[in-house]
Amino acid sequence: MKKFLLLGSLLGITMMNAQGTNVYSYGFDAAFGTDWVTTNQSSPSTTSLWTKATYTTPLTNPLFGSGNTTTVPSGQAGGVNSFALVNYTSTSGAGIISNWLITPSVNVKDGDVVSFYTRKGTDGTIDYADRLELRYSLAANAVTPSGGSSGLGSYTNLGVTVNPNLASGFVYPKAWTKYSFTVTGVGNNPVAVKFAFRYYVTDGGPSGSNSDLIGIDTFSIDRGVLATSEIGTAGKAVSIYPNPAADYLSIKSEEKINAVEIYDIAGKKIPVSIENNRIDVRKLNEGTYLINLETRAGRISEKFIKK
Repeated sequence: MKKFLLLGSLLGITMMNAQGTNVYSYGFDAAFGTDWVTTNQSSPSTTSLWTKATYTTPLTNPLFGSGNTTTVPSGQAGGVNSFALVNYTSTSGAGIISNWLITPSVNVKDGDVVSFYTRKGTDGTIDYADRLELRYSLAANAVTPSGGSSGLGSYTNLGVTVNPNLASGFVYPKAWTKYSFTVTGVGNNPVAVKFAFRYYVTDGGPSGSNSDLIGIDTFSIDRGVLATSEIGTAGKAVSIYPNPAADYLSIKSEEKINAVEIYDIAGKKIPVSIENNRIDVRKLNEGTYLINLETRAGRISEKFIKK
């Protein structure tokens, strides 16, 4: 397996315009602060961690949309090197990658919308599949993941997964793409929560079949903005109801729904049937699930409860 590596990295605070209150924004324009935590729990692990982009020219190969070896790559916002990244050297040989970037505490409540942008680093035509999870935990009892690639610590709440099935063919996007979800399960009053980006790839590493290079940018938490199901659809409303649902989950959208996927809280894909924008959830066990919708306007992630 041939892979090329261009290392660099970044972090800083920025503000975004939004309809509502911006609770927290981080634009990856400067090095990670001491209140951010990195830990590599891959099996086997290396010393490679999430880092801020610090690319200089000439590049070994075009990456992150540079298009050539003489242009420093840019983040989704903020200019050159304004993003964070992680790569396949998180493990050696062929192994399981579980490399974590954990945010400082942020006071959030149910209904707050968490969003970020991500993309593959390669400008090439060969795709070694990548996967990214964004998880969260109450800060008061937050436990940093340990014990290897299966350990989650206290970060058992899964917000959203990018390319959960490790599909190739650039299902993990090559252009900066926004992902978002709505916070649930922490209560109606703001409480301190920590979020964790987990680069999680099986059969990864220099000689594995999967894993390459990914970046993240523009991490934001907003309150009183458009619902999660509306973000990324250019203002075209998408609603998912009822929530909680006992038998059928209905989807109302001004955009055509191209794909629907449902995952349990552990990230396992659950087979369901959909007809006339109604999803049969009668066979699901009670609990919290993640629904991913894809329309022409973008990808949408939302949580729902099966009662």
